Amino acid sequence: MAGHIPFNRPHMTGKELYYIADAHFQGKLAGDGPYTDKCHHWLEEKTGASKALLTHSCTAALEMAAILLDIRPGDEVIMPSYTFVSTANAFVLRGGVPVFVDIRDDTFNIDESLIENAITDKTKAIVPVHYGGVTCNMEVIMDIARRHRLAVVEDAAQGVMAAYREQASGAIGTLGCYSFHETKNIISGEGGALLVNDPALIEQAEIIREKGTDRSRFFRGQVDKYTWQAAGSSYLPGELIAAFLWAQMEEARQITASRIKRWHCYHRLLTGLEASGHLRRPIIPVECRHNAHMYYIVLPSRRERDGLLNHLQTEGIGAVFHYIPLHSSPAGRKYCRIGSSMHNTDNFAARILRLPLFTDLQKYDIQRVCAEINRFFGA
Repeated sequence: MAGHIPFNRPHMTGKELYYIADAHFQGKLAGDGPYTDKCHHWLEEKTGASKALLTHSCTAALEMAAILLDIRPGDEVIMPSYTFVSTANAFVLRGGVPVFVDIRDDTFNIDESLIENAITDKTKAIVPVHYGGVTCNMEVIMDIARRHRLAVVEDAAQGVMAAYREQASGAIGTLGCYSFHETKNIISGEGGALLVNDPALIEQAEIIREKGTDRSRFFRGQVDKYTWQAAGSSYLPGELIAAFLWAQMEEARQITASRIKRWHCYHRLLTGLEASGHLRRPIIPVECRHNAHMYYIVLPSRRERDGLLNHLQTEGIGAVFHYIPLHSSPAGRKYCRIGSSMHNTDNFAARILRLPLFTDLQKYDIQRVCAEINRFFGA
């Protein structure tokens, strides 16, 4: 058997350890030091967000969003079930009720046509999840939100460097949440960011992030001492995390271009299998600029998906499926409710297969993966 091809391998630009050493030399290891400032400015410049705040995870950014929106027991939040648990957990921790609606059959994003029917007098927010770095139909979602006076929290964990109609993913709604987990495109091991797109929420976001204090204003010289102002927690990452992240941000354009090149290599090599009906390749709407976060295929049935998965794993290829839909989980049944049919969610969750994709993946590895897929189908 040929060598193992992992599903993911974290990319290093070569400057990460230098910047970490520099942060140590400067004697600033706690959060909100010079490297955090660099990351904040980069995010604000690249996205157009009114304010960017690094967090220790995307989960933390989502939790901050729930606090900022003052989610209270019984408040409803509309979101897809086909997402990571943090999307729902952030609101459940505040007593909120996630209301699941189905996903589209092309992008696996929330079906915007189902949102309005799920709105009740308890609805406080819509949480679109930009699956695979392909942005949801934000034009329709923002129109619904405006008409019903709802907040929009973009779960853009997979969406750094992606865009919808040239607007950065995560910077369109009221708030946006990024992830820099090692499985993402731009990484810091663990890490995330909250994009505050409504200027009226900036000061409160800073307070929540700094343990409920106005410490940020104190460091800017706006107050002579800082005090406890509101409920909050410690959502800052350490400066060493920010130093690592800055090395990645400096190379973000090159990293994205590298991933897109590999994404298109898969797409080209699998054209014939799609034409013969063995699988379906990803669909990218023309209004979306994706970031090549993942490459997946959709098989005709669960049996074929599981068969191909086993075949690839036997050959040393790290393919995986993805989320178990939240509505079918024990916690989903306990804390949430279903706001539409879940046909597409259940259907595609059973048939999707994610293929290895990372910045340093070699072309011959992609060719080998595709050759094994062809061999499985006898093509």
